[in-house]
Amino acid sequence: MNTLALADEIEDAYARRQPMAEPPSARAAGLTLDQAYAVEADLARRRQAAGHAAAGRKVGFANKALWRVMGLSTVVWASMYDDTVHHAATNDAAVSTGRMFSPKIEPEIVMKLKAPPGAGVAALESVERGALEAVEWIALGFEVIDCPFPDWKFQPADFVAAYGFHAALVVGTPIRLDINGGMIPSLTEALSRFTVRLLRNGELAEEGSGRNVLRSPALCLAELASAVASRPGAAPLAAGEVISTGTLTTSRFIAAAETWTAEVEGLDLPPLSVQVTP
Repeated sequence: MNTLALADEIEDAYARRQPMAEPPSARAAGLTLDQAYAVEADLARRRQAAGHAAAGRKVGFANKALWRVMGLSTVVWASMYDDTVHHAATNDAAVSTGRMFSPKIEPEIVMKLKAPPGAGVAALESVERGALEAVEWIALGFEVIDCPFPDWKFQPADFVAAYGFHAALVVGTPIRLDINGGMIPSLTEALSRFTVRLLRNGELAEEGSGRNVLRSPALCLAELASAVASRPGAAPLAAGEVISTGTLTTSRFIAAAETWTAEVEGLDLPPLSVQVTP
């Protein structure tokens, strides 16, 4: 697989909003995860050369039940950028989908790093707390994903290569973490227990919980740090990065004129709403 040629093809598909005929993994040459990360890195370099700084990373396949089915041993990731990460000052934002293929929305917990998170600690509680000690704030967020392949059929390598399908991230009001104020132990427990309600136009669409992302978004952050550290050539997680830790529900298709709202119970995070515009 010529990774530079594939990067050209994916970049062109998104620029012209013309779906690709098939995912690269379905072609005769196939696509490995190593090749996919090479494509992702090349696309990231192109975005940064065009003036769009990397803002952080998003997590994919944060559900262990899928790993065996999809041939994975850990989570996957892709970059997010300063023009795709949006902070909703009033917890009410709008996302335009007019130039998207077939967008979906995902409620997620978002974290901003103040230091690289540690990885590889043996005790479960220590892994969660160690990850949270590297976090400046957490917030409720909505990620919008947009697949360039027909009928949303893809393998993990296709996902990584195609920007991790990342189209936009809306970040709600953050809660700053106070390490010295005894906040971390209670938050560690809350992140494994909280629930979320996803509403479409005010009506319940689905319910989810923090346990849907590796039993806790904190554990998902630790898993991401370990996965990145173990991949040769990957830039380690760094202070200042915004991390979207994986969807708390299934991904839901969205359309113009809809309003999607996420409400959480068990975390002190206000509801977040996104209006979908053409």
